[in-house]
Amino acid sequence: MPVPVLNEDEFLQKLTEKIARILDDVRSSQATNLRKLKELLALRSTTILSEKFFDAFVRALMPIFDFHRRTASAERIIRFVAVFASARDAKCGAECDEFLEKFMEFLLVASVAASKTARIRACQIISEIIIRLPDDTEVSSELWDEVLESMKLRVGDKVAAVRTFAVRALSRFVNDTENVDILELFLETLPLEQNVDVRRTIVLCLPPSHLSSAAIIECTLDVSESVRKAAYCVIAGKFPLQSLSIKLRTLILERGLADRASSVVKECFRMLKDEWLTKCCNGNALELLKYLDVETYESVGENAMESLLKAGLIKLQDGQSMRQFLRSNNDAVEGQCNFSIQLMEAEVAFFWRAVCKHLQMEAQAKGSEAATTMGTESAVYAAEASDKNDLLDRVLPASIGDYVELVKAHTVAGINYRFASRQLLLLGAMLDFSDVTNRRVANGFLQELLHRPPDHEFDEHDNEVVIGDGINLGGDKDWAAAVAELTRKVHSAPGEFEEVVLRVVEELARPCRERTADFIQWLHCLAVISLLLEHAQSFRWMHGKAIEPTEVLHSVLLPGAKHVHLDVQRAAIRCLGLFGLLERRPSEDLVKQLRSSFAKGPSSVTVMASKALIDLGLWHGPNVVDKAMNQDLSSQLQDHKINLSDVKFSIGTEDVEIELLDLLYAGLEKHNSGDSDDYDEHETVQTVLGEGFAKILLLSKKYPGIPTLSNPLLLAKLISLYFCSENKELERLKQCLSVFFEHYPSLSLNHKKCLSKAFMPVMRSLWPGINGNATGSTYVVSNMRKRAIQASRFMVQMMQAPLYYEETSPSKETVSSNENENHNDSAEPTSVHESGEEGLAIRIAAEVVSFPAKKTAAEKAYVSALCKTLFLLHFRPTEQGAVKLMRQLLNRVSILAEKELLKELKQMAERLKGLDKSPDQKLSSDEVQLILGKLDLDVILDEDDSMEVLPTPAPKSTRTTRTRRRAKEVEESSSDEELSQSVVPTPRVVTGTRSQRASKTAALTKMTVKSTIKIDEYDDEEDEEEEADSQSEVTSDYDSDV
Repeated sequence: MPVPVLNEDEFLQKLTEKIARILDDVRSSQATNLRKLKELLALRSTTILSEKFFDAFVRALMPIFDFHRRTASAERIIRFVAVFASARDAKCGAECDEFLEKFMEFLLVASVAASKTARIRACQIISEIIIRLPDDTEVSSELWDEVLESMKLRVGDKVAAVRTFAVRALSRFVNDTENVDILELFLETLPLEQNVDVRRTIVLCLPPSHLSSAAIIECTLDVSESVRKAAYCVIAGKFPLQSLSIKLRTLILERGLADRASSVVKECFRMLKDEWLTKCCNGNALELLKYLDVETYESVGENAMESLLKAGLIKLQDGQSMRQFLRSNNDAVEGQCNFSIQLMEAEVAFFWRAVCKHLQMEAQAKGSEAATTMGTESAVYAAEASDKNDLLDRVLPASIGDYVELVKAHTVAGINYRFASRQLLLLGAMLDFSDVTNRRVANGFLQELLHRPPDHEFDEHDNEVVIGDGINLGGDKDWAAAVAELTRKVHSAPGEFEEVVLRVVEELARPCRERTADFIQWLHCLAVISLLLEHAQSFRWMHGKAIEPTEVLHSVLLPGAKHVHLDVQRAAIRCLGLFGLLERRPSEDLVKQLRSSFAKGPSSVTVMASKALIDLGLWHGPNVVDKAMNQDLSSQLQDHKINLSDVKFSIGTEDVEIELLDLLYAGLEKHNSGDSDDYDEHETVQTVLGEGFAKILLLSKKYPGIPTLSNPLLLAKLISLYFCSENKELERLKQCLSVFFEHYPSLSLNHKKCLSKAFMPVMRSLWPGINGNATGSTYVVSNMRKRAIQASRFMVQMMQAPLYYEETSPSKETVSSNENENHNDSAEPTSVHESGEEGLAIRIAAEVVSFPAKKTAAEKAYVSALCKTLFLLHFRPTEQGAVKLMRQLLNRVSILAEKELLKELKQMAERLKGLDKSPDQKLSSDEVQLILGKLDLDVILDEDDSMEVLPTPAPKSTRTTRTRRRAKEVEESSSDEELSQSVVPTPRVVTGTRSQRASKTAALTKMTVKSTIKIDEYDDEEDEEEEADSQSEVTSDYDSDV
């Protein structure tokens, strides 16, 4: 029987159907992939013409390029196609390479298609092929270059899925030295990428290198949980512990173990357990602590040890305890005991403290569970608690005497063992001092610690220099806290701690009272006093002891504040602040000394005095601190009419008889002007005072004695500091204020009222060229204006922030009563426009109206920025009085505003008219003055003022005007007056023959004003050009953000 002959189309159709059936079988199940792969390879090898097979294969595959859903069946087909295209048969290698090249060329064409589905599928198949492609595959270099360039372009595609697959495709070449540009592309794209999946893919594809490590570690702060988890996965797999610096190791652990997502914490702990502890440290926790440098990064080491101990990954071996570091050699003849002590390294002492603390907490937890349960369960918990306590007893030194000898050996070993000594001191909290003998031994050791003078050395000029901060005992805050904790543990009876420390103070204060002590003795005495005042609860337990509190104040603290040595002054000022917190009412001498040190002292002393005054003001209240002066004090901050720039103080050598808030504000102004160098870059005078003012404003309800009129000025000053020029000294303050501004307006309506009052003072203080503010080059002025506009938008956002109703405004009656109590404003307590956007809009409009028609370039830009801020505010239908008043003010604003703003002003007027329930009815003069009086505004409105915004003037005619008419217009003056005149219809001019005298008068006038006209025109053009330039630089950014 003859074999039927098929034409090419029929042959191609049947071949396409065969391939389609294979793909359909692959789509349903993955179990037959290997068999179907062999079947498809055989079909390709038996096909006479490879072009026919390729055409049929592409035709069968085309539907997948139109299917946009990412289903499991579609993913199986794509993976199968990638495996088939990358498969290489040794018998027909050339045929495989030829098919791969043709298929890759086809995919490259599809990767730039207009259809996003086609681009996604093409890039997906390319990435799967590249990942699976064997190393011995022979592909032309031109094709690979074309593939790489195409995928680099797809990294910038607008579709996130395309970008993801393009990154996967390039990931195989990111390690090549010839393709360094791929790594650079990834590092440039990562911080700018908005899609989570793309960022995660880039992080997973980054190779281990010095350049990529910084980007990967930065991703541990990513907003997406999956990206942070991927970052820790990459760090664990690609970066060994030894390859990272100590700072990076601790930073990674600090972020990961404290992450808000449990999956990220688990991934970080997996890295710590499997990679760092097991692989890099062979399960040795002490080795891990050395890599983490716990002496510098103690808190990170505590978190790591806590996680490992809770997971049960650290087990104590038999006989392993702290007793192995202390061995005794008994002499039976003489009855003496000699100790052979092996000093601990920092990591060893830290390890034992962490282990003992964990055992104690476990024992307490099991004991609590045993107490709250019954029966067998309670017995089990009690047994577990007993086991933990027994293990803790075996680990700790056998007796208090052994413990004291161990700590002594480390304290006398020098500064290199200070950290280990402190760790051992903290272990004292886990010991039992109930026995009298134990307390006697421990007390003797504590007396040595308290009497030990500060460590010091000599500089190049043979001057003694104290080692440490010069304030706390031992020169270290943590050391002083450890000594105080052990002292309280040993002397736990009421008043016993104060009695023991005061006895030491009395001994140390003798040379200070006799004025025979050097500055080191002064610092030692003040350090012990500071330890006492920090941990004492009241003066109740100090009376009748070795030295009275008042004697300490007058014989040590006040003279120390006047000492010639600055370190002694700082320490004494700090003690004065602590002393004042324990007093029921601050004493007169104490407050006067703090104020004097604040006003006259150098920056290092002023910082400490600022802290003390802020703490006293927050604890006792500013009014109580002012009353302690026993004299009449003045205040400029109580004047509600004063501007921010009008508040002027002078802190000189004379005593300043002003209230506490005024004094602190004056210090803020003094150090803001750069007159003095601050002592510490992290604790400047501005930072301390700024944080203090933020606390006062945030807790303003707790200080009813503070005049509410001062709050807007304080808030305005903080906002001005927040938006001041870039200054590294204010970074900490700005970080604090960012949290403060986030919560302040949402806590109370009174806070929003304060913010509304502070708006205009802030704008006047930040805008260059007005209100006496300095200016500069065009670039400087432009940046200053941008910063002021940014501040205005920021304040508007705070005004629009919702209230925490459940906390601050439970009822309208409560709100109104609070307003009447705290602000004394009001005749109409139900009106809330003073604390809303309506009041702010009226203030802005009143500010605009206050400017004359003839304005400078700076004033024009200022008014324009205010008008644009005005458009962002909204009115409520319930505030009918504010709506009507604003409609009247908009009429004047439209006259003074620039032409390009008239359209927006008209739209705003139409919105207000829609909110007005009676649009044709005006407010009476009494009603207007009532609203303006509540807002502390002084604006005079005529009863004849219209409530409608004048229409936008028609564009100027291009027809040439006559010279006489032009001269007349120049004489009539500014462009703003032309604007107001162009709105009014011009009466028709009737021309006629002039008399000879009139012609002569006109000619003389033209001769007289000719030069004036030219100068005015030049000035006006220059002003307009300067204004246009500044507007383009300022408002373009502002409008784009809006």
